[in-house]
Amino acid sequence: MNLFDLPDPLPDDEEFTELLRSKDLRVERIVSSGQTTPPGEWYDQEQDEWVALIQGEAVIEYENGGKLRLSAGDHVLLPAHCRHCVAYTSSDPPCIWIAVFGNLA
Repeated sequence: MNLFDLPDPLPDDEEFTELLRSKDLRVERIVSSGQTTPPGEWYDQEQDEWVALIQGEAVIEYENGGKLRLSAGDHVLLPAHCRHCVAYTSSDPPCIWIAVFGNLA
C-alpha cells in the first residue's frame, strides 16, 4: 500500500485504514476531505495519540479554546484525555494523516 493512494472518488466520510496493530500500539492512516468533528463533540481518548499530517491543511481545536493550525509535515502529541476536536480539514488537497495510538508520553 502507498500512503498517497486515495480512493477515487473520495468517500463522503473520513476513511480509516489500520496499518499496524500490536498489543500496545495502533497505527492508522486517516483521509479527510472537509470533514470536521460535529459541533459540541470532543475527542476524549483513553490513549495518547501522535498524529502527523502528511498532506493538506487542518485545524485542531482544544476544549480550552486554543487552536493549532497544521500543514503538511506538522505533527502533534495529544495526551490521553486531552479534549480536542478537528475544526477544519482541507478537501483540495485532501488531508492524509498518520495517527499512532498507545502509551506514548
